[in-house]
Amino acid sequence: MSTETDRDEDRNGDDGGGADRRAGYRNVTDGKGRVYRIGESDRDLLGHSRKLMVYLPWAAMMAISVSEYAYGSAEDTLSRAHGWSQSDTFWILSVWVFFQAGIAFPAGWLRERGVLTARWAMYLGSVLCLVGFVALAHVDSVALALCGFGVVGGLGSGLIYATCINMVGKWFPERRGAKTGFVNGGFAYGALPFIFLFNYAFDTSDYDEMLDLIGVYVLVVVAACAWFFRDPPPNWWPPHLAPPAGTPDGTPDGTPDGAAPVADRRSAASLAKNPPAVRQFTPKEALRSGMLPLMWLSVVLTAGVSIFGISFQVDYAREVGFGPLVAASSMGVMSVVNGVGRAVMGWLSDLWGRKTTLVFVIVVLGLAQFGVIWAGNVHSQWLFLVFAFLSGFGGGAFYPLFATLTPDYFGENYNATNYGLVYSGKLISGLFGGGLGSMVVGAWGYDGAYALAGGVSLVAAGCVLLLRQPGRERPRAAVAGERPASRELI
Repeated sequence: MSTETDRDEDRNGDDGGGADRRAGYRNVTDGKGRVYRIGESDRDLLGHSRKLMVYLPWAAMMAISVSEYAYGSAEDTLSRAHGWSQSDTFWILSVWVFFQAGIAFPAGWLRERGVLTARWAMYLGSVLCLVGFVALAHVDSVALALCGFGVVGGLGSGLIYATCINMVGKWFPERRGAKTGFVNGGFAYGALPFIFLFNYAFDTSDYDEMLDLIGVYVLVVVAACAWFFRDPPPNWWPPHLAPPAGTPDGTPDGTPDGAAPVADRRSAASLAKNPPAVRQFTPKEALRSGMLPLMWLSVVLTAGVSIFGISFQVDYAREVGFGPLVAASSMGVMSVVNGVGRAVMGWLSDLWGRKTTLVFVIVVLGLAQFGVIWAGNVHSQWLFLVFAFLSGFGGGAFYPLFATLTPDYFGENYNATNYGLVYSGKLISGLFGGGLGSMVVGAWGYDGAYALAGGVSLVAAGCVLLLRQPGRERPRAAVAGERPASRELI
């Protein structure tokens, strides 16, 4: 490794104010030419521990989760209050998903060019979310609701979501699986109180005041968190941990010149199982590698199944004769397990390998769809809750895995844009998971729709099996008793 000593005179990534960032640093270059910036601690850059860049994004994600994960519990009241059909309410959610996912790429592009800082992306997103809830409360026109909640609210939630996910990944490049999973989990179980609120205390007499208050709640929480948001400098690496030295299999090979010794065994183990990208890939290079388009397709298929479950689980429970408690509890279970599963599988991916974990999660999601059919056909409430549990687990855990797999494959410097491209697959998923899903239910019934969803999920798992890290040589078969460098599926 070669090192270059320098002093930081810039304020790259600073959103204004805060700690003095004039700290000495070294640029360490590994055997493959990748640069790591070491020497500056998180306290040098932020004035406090980088753990705050986990808890604040998590709190903001908790706040915006009501928009997607509690919507299915509110749709009956909204239909009665505004005179909408079931198809109208599903298409409003589908448009919301389309724009929530679609803003990720342009927002990342603007952030990486310094046009939009992390802090102002959050501020703007919080205001747009408020507008979305006000529109949902006060307009009867389906077209205006599509524009207000679907377009404006979706853009606001997408800005917040993308900013939070990219923030935590940049501050924890050595162990991003567990941290990203924890933050991402808030986007699901944060909706739990609202799911029960919408099922038991949300009716045509008070729905508008309640939605207004929820919009204000989102605005206040997100804006308060945004005040502390700041990105690290490009290529930043925590000084307590030596960066990987660029060995052929991507595992650390000791402490390179100018780097600190490995002080965290968990971080070192994660790096060995999930070696960082061989270099920083621009979006064009990531696309040309073929791996980013394959990730995108996998997200389209998997997210479509997840959104289908979110949209129809409560209705299916009522269709087969389960009471409102089971219907609400099934969605509550899905929400909690969806969020907890994101955190748990993010943590496990640091141990198992990102790709292996992702395949496991998607297969579980697919099998759970067939289990839901079985539970409905035998009219077993406890089985229904079990498979709602598994569906929620699989339907959320894949999001942080794709969020961490993207910088693992393509690097951190362009991650806001690269992950924006990957995550944009969800905008297609929103169409066939919600709106088109309602058409399939109408044509084939719930059994046919859930069976199709299960099959689509298994196809997505097959796509993930084809993924491999660009520029990394495949581990070769062991010779003379030598063991492969990595056990991760490739």
